[in-house]
Amino acid sequence: MQKQRILMEIKTVEILLGVALVTLIHGLNVLVLRPRSMREKLKRQGIKGPSPHFYFGNIPEMKNIMLQVQSESATKVKEEDEEVSVSHKWPFTIFPHIQKWINQYGPIYLFSSGSIQWLMVSDIGMVKEVIMHTSLSLGKPTYLSKDLGPLLGKGIVTSSGPTWSHQRKIMAPELYLDKVKAMVNLMVDSTYTTLRSWEARVESEGAVSEIKIDEDLRSLSADIIARACFGSNYIEGKEIFSKLRDLQILLSKLHVGIPGFRYLPNKSNRQMWRLEKEIDSKISKLIKQRLVETHEQDLLQMILKGAKNSEGGDGLISDSISCDRFMIDNCKNIFFAGHETTAITASWCLMLLSVHQDWQDRVRAEVLEVCGKGAPDADMLRSLKTLTMVIQETLRLYPPATFVVRAALQDVNLKGFLIPKGMNIQIPVSVLQHDPGLWGPDAHKFNPERFANGVLGACKVPQAYMPFGIGARVCVGQHLAMTELKVILSLILMKFHFSLSPSYLHSPAFHLVIEPGHGVVLQMSRISATM
Repeated sequence: MQKQRILMEIKTVEILLGVALVTLIHGLNVLVLRPRSMREKLKRQGIKGPSPHFYFGNIPEMKNIMLQVQSESATKVKEEDEEVSVSHKWPFTIFPHIQKWINQYGPIYLFSSGSIQWLMVSDIGMVKEVIMHTSLSLGKPTYLSKDLGPLLGKGIVTSSGPTWSHQRKIMAPELYLDKVKAMVNLMVDSTYTTLRSWEARVESEGAVSEIKIDEDLRSLSADIIARACFGSNYIEGKEIFSKLRDLQILLSKLHVGIPGFRYLPNKSNRQMWRLEKEIDSKISKLIKQRLVETHEQDLLQMILKGAKNSEGGDGLISDSISCDRFMIDNCKNIFFAGHETTAITASWCLMLLSVHQDWQDRVRAEVLEVCGKGAPDADMLRSLKTLTMVIQETLRLYPPATFVVRAALQDVNLKGFLIPKGMNIQIPVSVLQHDPGLWGPDAHKFNPERFANGVLGACKVPQAYMPFGIGARVCVGQHLAMTELKVILSLILMKFHFSLSPSYLHSPAFHLVIEPGHGVVLQMSRISATM
């Protein structure tokens, strides 16, 4: 018996040692061997970059560069535009490491964030090749569904290959322009509710009221997308969006790419896990209700129909668990892509119009000429050319998505370089959209006139304009976003005149998207009171 026990103990130790050895080899491969192999393949082709730490990558250096820039900016007088007191030269302030490394290594360079290996591409020639690449060998990096999984999951925003193709076939037709037109009345009704609350504030506070608009616009956008997505259950939908916003803020502070960080039971991770559980539970509850009540015709019903048709079919959704996951994750994706980014763009747009009163007057005149004093319909929105130019310029100066990211799912040839399988590609949208070499010497100025002849006439290389992404993976919700922005902004311009409050502090901040760091505060007065 004793000998048998000793043998069992020896076997247990051997198993534990085997597990430890396998774990060690896996860790060595993930942290050292595989990243080094990919980097060496690109270095041999002439692509260089800063040397990474074996565990944290270049994250410590990025932080040091940021601290240095912040320290220097604190001792300088704030740089101002010639015409206004708001500078739009923010990309290299928020991401100073990009400027430093472009100057040091050129427009194509290597760096890493933790264990994630990146090929930074600001060379417009290679960017064009990424755009034109139609095969499924370029997908989305896996960190999106892992590190940002609580917010994005494996929905259309993060998936790759046949799974992504399948999801796009389900969702894209429901967001075509003809379907979005049917949502205009819904958008108008929600916007009127917000405007009535602003009118009440102006009446109670006098001729002019100081209003912090960004939270109201976020609530308005949530109301619109909740009605479009969840129909009669839109109140529950707004509760879900509120929790997703909290989750977004927590995830923006996450050290993406650092191995094992997302598993640590620290305070922020525990909050994320709790929020994720609550959100998933609420969406699952709505789904169960909808399976019984099938009279609704909204985005949730479309997702349910797509999931149901795929079960047991092509194998992409093969069981009830993955079916639920499909529906939950795509509801989250609709929130993030269709709600948050639209609200932020509306805030930036009103900020810019408050600074540039000439453009505010010009757009208002167009809105009143096209729409009168009534609510716009889908056909009227098409005629708002000046408003469209203003929105396009806002999206150029303040693109919600600051990076377009791709992953090489196979070895890929781009501009004569062989990009090895597993390498991630990062395209800095804000850098390209502020490049004077592409947009002219006024690249950092607010000038909607550059879009008078559309995107093709605005830039030397139209592919440098990518607020809704690029190529085959362009955002399926771009028609919804543009229509919503036109409705919200046209109705505000009909009802209110606004200027920038002296208390406004211009501070673009990166919270997964670029948003006003301290909100947007406007001094607002009713049009009827000023005419």
